[in-house]
Amino acid sequence: MAIKLDMDMAMQLAPRRARERGREYFEDGQVIDLAERKGLLIAKVEGSRTYTVKMTSKADQNFHYSCTCPMGAEGEFCKHCVAVALAWIEGREVKQTKNAKEIGLQDIETYLKTLDLSILVEILMEQAHRDETLRRKLFLKTARALSSGFDFAYWKRVIKEAFDTQGFVNYHEASSFTDAASQTVDDIDELLEGRCSSEVISLAEYAIERAGTALESMDDSNGEMGEVLNRLQNIHFKACRKVKPDPARLAKRLFHLELNSQFDEFYGAVKTYAPILGKAGLDAYRNLANQEWAKIPPGVNRWNAREKQSHTVYRLFHIMETLAELSGDVEQLVAIKKRDLSSAYNYLTIAEIYKKAGNRDKALEWAEAGIKAFPERTDARLREFLADEYHRRKRHEEALNLISLNFVDYLSLDRYQQLKQHADKTDAWPFWREKMMKYMQTHLTKQKKEINRWSYDPGYSVLVEIFLWEKNPEAAWEAANAGGCSQAIWMKLAAIRGQDYPMDSVGIYRKFVGPMIEQTNNQAYEDAIQLIKKIQAIMNRLGKENIFSGYVTELRTKYKAKRNFIKLLDQIR
Repeated sequence: MAIKLDMDMAMQLAPRRARERGREYFEDGQVIDLAERKGLLIAKVEGSRTYTVKMTSKADQNFHYSCTCPMGAEGEFCKHCVAVALAWIEGREVKQTKNAKEIGLQDIETYLKTLDLSILVEILMEQAHRDETLRRKLFLKTARALSSGFDFAYWKRVIKEAFDTQGFVNYHEASSFTDAASQTVDDIDELLEGRCSSEVISLAEYAIERAGTALESMDDSNGEMGEVLNRLQNIHFKACRKVKPDPARLAKRLFHLELNSQFDEFYGAVKTYAPILGKAGLDAYRNLANQEWAKIPPGVNRWNAREKQSHTVYRLFHIMETLAELSGDVEQLVAIKKRDLSSAYNYLTIAEIYKKAGNRDKALEWAEAGIKAFPERTDARLREFLADEYHRRKRHEEALNLISLNFVDYLSLDRYQQLKQHADKTDAWPFWREKMMKYMQTHLTKQKKEINRWSYDPGYSVLVEIFLWEKNPEAAWEAANAGGCSQAIWMKLAAIRGQDYPMDSVGIYRKFVGPMIEQTNNQAYEDAIQLIKKIQAIMNRLGKENIFSGYVTELRTKYKAKRNFIKLLDQIR
């Protein structure tokens, strides 16, 4: 049986800062238009702005909530959610006390069905005078019903108004603006249900253009306008699928959109629309692409084109590659890829094409060419591809030499593990492990000497991580003490040494408490308190409560000016 949302649950869900403010909003009567229908609460909360809150009234596994405020958009049970929850809980309790019938939206719906049509029209018209969204929706439906033809100019005007930002739309205004624009997108989508599908194609393209313009004048950090663009592109696709326009004309239209769209709304259109384009449409698309392709000078690749053309060139490369993939012609695809050999990775993509086609010799040839063209600090993925191919041909030593260079270029646990995986194929790991250990000791010692005050010093972090992975905590401890390591790795060491060498753990924790407090922010204070609590647990286990008490006194004296930290420290008993 589902449990109704109650006070305790509302307070547990909300962060501390939201509880008091939410209660104030509720007590000041700022919750308005609270209604419940089929277990869903909806209300508005007035403040510096008015936000809409929705939540379910049952506290089961399907419980969910949302608010249109910035904190609500990040998934927080915000002060507005608290206010609405409290208003609903109080209303429920009052009704239970008075033993009165709880009237919800379902009751209103039942009542409205009993009214005469003229009364309903009167109610609706009265609301339409006050509600712009409702008024526009009724206007569109009326225009459709009365019109003998499609009024394209009117629809363009509606779309233009919907996406008119009238200046810059900031983060806090973005959701409301996008919600209003989405209503127009809904209206365009509804046209597909009637006889206006061909008009929807042009409308969707115009709406995408206007939405792109709006996106330039707003903070869309939440990506809501981006979602609107995706919806419009999907509506465009559905309209084309329904209408099945002339393939050549559609190809011309789509090619222009894919090549020049502002925010890549039609990126990959040739592949997406291929079933609609058919052979004739794809041939037309290919002819258009080849004409543009011929204009690109030799040596120009997708990255080094002039700044104003770079996006167009990049998209044209992608279009040509997609058309070649759709044709299934491997050599045609490689010919396009060969136009851009500006990186080792591009050689790898050609090698992978030949491998997929079953031509291993060509794959090897291109992978080796990539290594030759980019011998220093080359793409690690290219080396791994070539190493796998060498292993397949029993050229194990060459494979291991390549993979070891990946590790030498960038010392990391992942690449150490990769080298071991390759060396294990021929039981060569002991030799390579010893070789890499010697290299690390030499390299890390040299690196330590070259570190200056402005450089980040990773210390022996990689070596410590490797020893921990090899389940050699003693070697890891020695390396950490010899060359230092990152805070995260020190914390791992502290956790490991806690059982057998508890005072080592205490020393590590104490080492980081001070720097955390010195950061002077509440999150750092909370992190420091967590370490202090770990120190307390160890000292209590060792019967050294007095020493811990002295440590706390020392902290209190040293950081007495940091009042927020002292408040947290006072909670430790």
